[in-house]
Amino acid sequence: MMTDPRAERHVPVLLERCIELLAPAAAHEGAVIVDGTLGLGGHSEALLRACPAARVIGIDRDPEALRLAAERLSSVGDRFVGVHAVYDQLPDVLRGLGITTVDAVLFDLGVSSMQIDEPERGFSYMADAPLDMRMDQTSGRSAAEVLAEYPVAELERILRVYGEERFARRIAERIGKQRATTPIETTGQLVDLIRGAVPAKVQRTGGHPAKRTFQALRIEVNDELGAWERACAAAIDVLAVGGRIAVLSYHSLEDRITKRAFAAGATSSAPAGLPVELPEHQPYLRLLTRGAEEASASEQLDNSRSTSVRLRAAERIRDHRHTTSTGVSR
Repeated sequence: MMTDPRAERHVPVLLERCIELLAPAAAHEGAVIVDGTLGLGGHSEALLRACPAARVIGIDRDPEALRLAAERLSSVGDRFVGVHAVYDQLPDVLRGLGITTVDAVLFDLGVSSMQIDEPERGFSYMADAPLDMRMDQTSGRSAAEVLAEYPVAELERILRVYGEERFARRIAERIGKQRATTPIETTGQLVDLIRGAVPAKVQRTGGHPAKRTFQALRIEVNDELGAWERACAAAIDVLAVGGRIAVLSYHSLEDRITKRAFAAGATSSAPAGLPVELPEHQPYLRLLTRGAEEASASEQLDNSRSTSVRLRAAERIRDHRHTTSTGVSR
């Protein structure tokens, strides 16, 4: 079967390091690996190669990504199962497959290279296209609908918090003024609006003026931070003892959620002054990375998507014997 050229263009970020971190936990017969952000299947393909006795459950909200990944991985037979879902639905996905615990979990957060490379998806500010930005185009509110329906104050908050945009108020006010007479329906319209709101001096030195606004809208449209907070907790819950999780983040807010969840698991919960640490207070995670790792200079040069990546990984070192809010016993 001929491989789709989009899969051939896709270069997974920090591929070898992810394999190095996760493969030891999934080397045994019957091991289960979850790729929570399947994309075009590059990480999954490498994990299946490195762990020949394991199978991968690949989750993605994008039906086209699932189709292309399934085509790419067709040679491994039932060692790969693709599931159309958002990664915070992980407990439901596993229950549906009759799986209670897994040995390795990988998340490569943010927008995939395939989505950026397809102008009609509306993720890119470099080409004029319908203003969509939904990772799953079968459901949810598009970016155009967000711009049309949200109060100006809420748009300002989204741009400031999710995009760390200095000129959030000016851009939001410009959106409110323009939409009163003309719907903002294309990426080109939004880029022109932003160029008119951001001072020319800043545009000459600060990179593309629309970058932060597009990032913020994408995060809002796909509920990326809310979904990630739920997914991170769920993934830790379903790890078997000795299981490992690795997370690639591209935004400081995503990385902060990961850091907080890993730190909580790697820290004793015993009250201060307790003479003996009870087993239930002992850490249940061991950190595998010292802080957040970055891509090497050479990888950043070869793969522009890796320039902002932050990698964190942890290992489950003991079980929890209660049922968590995700409904999965751990």
